[in-house]
Amino acid sequence: MSDISVFFAQNAPIETNVEYMVSDRFKGKDGKPVPWILRCMTEDENETIRKAATKRERGKNGIVTQETNQNEYMAKLVVASVVFPNLKDESLQKSYGVMGAEALLKKMLLSGEYTTLIMKIQEINGFDTDMNELVDEAKNCSTEDMTQKDNA
Repeated sequence: MSDISVFFAQNAPIETNVEYMVSDRFKGKDGKPVPWILRCMTEDENETIRKAATKRERGKNGIVTQETNQNEYMAKLVVASVVFPNLKDESLQKSYGVMGAEALLKKMLLSGEYTTLIMKIQEINGFDTDMNELVDEAKNCSTEDMTQKDNA
C-alpha cells in the first residue's frame, strides 16, 4: 500500500493552465497567432455548470423531470475554462456586438474552431478517455495485481 499523503490536497494540484492555439486568425503585434489559455475544472465547478444548464419541468400528475441542455452546458463549460482572452470583457463583447461571454464565443469563432475548442476543453478535463479504455485498464491492473500476488 502506498502512503495516504499522496492524496492530500497540497500534493494534488488541480489548477493547470494550458496554452492552446484556437485559431491562427487572432494575431499579436508581431504577426504571430496568439494562444488562448485554458484551465481545468474541478467536479464541483462542473456540477455547478451542469445545474445551471438543467431545467426542471412539472409534467403530468405533478412529476418533475430534469433535462440538461447539452449545448448550453458546453457553452458554459467553455466560458468557465477560458482564462485568456477574458470573454467577460465588456469591450471585447462590444467589438463583436454581443452581450455575454457565451454569445461572444459563438460570434468570435468559426464553427470548426468552436468545436475544436470544446474538444480540447473536454480533453484537459479528462472527458476524452473512452469508458472502454478505462475498463480495459482496470482489468489489466487487476490481472497484474493477481499475477504479482501469485508470484509472491
